[in-house]
Amino acid sequence: MKVSCEALRQVEAICEKFNNDPGELITILHETQNTLGYLPEEVQAVIARCLGIPAQKVYGVVTFYSFFSMVPKGKYPVSVCLGTACYVRGSDKVLEEFKRVLGIEVGEATPDGKFSLDCLRCVGACGLAPVATIGERVYGRLNPSDIKKIIDEY
Repeated sequence: MKVSCEALRQVEAICEKFNNDPGELITILHETQNTLGYLPEEVQAVIARCLGIPAQKVYGVVTFYSFFSMVPKGKYPVSVCLGTACYVRGSDKVLEEFKRVLGIEVGEATPDGKFSLDCLRCVGACGLAPVATIGERVYGRLNPSDIKKIIDEY
């Protein structure tokens, strides 16, 4: 997917907002991802150029931190917790049901761009295990039988 010229101008403006300071790389990446929804290689190259740093350094930061994504997220990003408490309470089965209902694998988005599916290590709601989030909303004490109804809410 090609990034529009307008989007690339937005990225340059974000870098300028932080005075093209390489020390602000993570902040710039956060703001850029919040604006565009993801950080494709073309965008990373623009950030590297603006900050005067190697593209490999930007790529290394993007791939190191799990909250950065190089692929577009769905309008409603689904994340299933696979931390210990959630896993022992069946989050693997919850994940399989999300995959079945949405018809996608982890790291993918639905063809209509409505949902994307990812995993995370801990939501911090272990008492509600197993847990999944859709956007900012947390769903706890999930059973695979709950998933279709939850997705239908969106």
